[in-house]
Amino acid sequence: MRFTCALKTVAITVALTASGVAFAQGGGGGQGEDFKKAETAARAQENAKSLEGSDTPQLPPATVPVDPQNVWDLDLSSGGRVRIQLRPDIAPNHVERIKTLTREGFYNGLKFHRVIPGFMAQGGDPKGDGTGGSPLPDLKAEFNPMPHLRGTVSMARAQSEDSANSQFFIVLLPRMQLDKKYTVFGRVIEGMQYVDAIAQGEPPANPTVILQASIESDGKPPVTAPVAPAAPDALPSGPLTPPAQ
Repeated sequence: MRFTCALKTVAITVALTASGVAFAQGGGGGQGEDFKKAETAARAQENAKSLEGSDTPQLPPATVPVDPQNVWDLDLSSGGRVRIQLRPDIAPNHVERIKTLTREGFYNGLKFHRVIPGFMAQGGDPKGDGTGGSPLPDLKAEFNPMPHLRGTVSMARAQSEDSANSQFFIVLLPRMQLDKKYTVFGRVIEGMQYVDAIAQGEPPANPTVILQASIESDGKPPVTAPVAPAAPDALPSGPLTPPAQ
């Protein structure tokens, strides 16, 4: 899907206070792994049904047991490793996308290209300008009741609700205006100080880099030197920008 430069500019500059809506980007295993995926999907469906059938609004559990298979480790040039608890119970397809791209080395070497103080830090764009994504198809939205609190990790997207692809943002301070408009798929459980240290700017003069992204169960040690990013065959373009302030 392609978008015009004009649309990109509008998506980036629209203020939350004016519109109430922000646009953020968007553009493995054996039988045991397949079983776990099916089990996760079933739990997500059960959660959705229970929420729909209740007269009183309910939230999924605020926290879940830490499972190394669902911990996303980001080694940042800002100083250390950020551990993110992934939530396949509320966003199974988005979590699966993160795992797939991570294990392909897609995120290694990518920059945080849009970082707004007191708001959010956005990365995951191989083009580095907010218009890129992975060669994989865009994802259908999995909006859920989880709030955009400090440390929340959510998928960026373009104007279409179903345009999330590879870009994500980490919330620096609560932004409830984004709730149920972007797919929350995790939250920082350790290393938030390295998120706070991500270089600011749109884009930053000296962007913070993801030295290595990994799934904790894969057992990769932290890295402190840049790793070359994977070279995708083709990159879609579009206004893949995060929420605008």
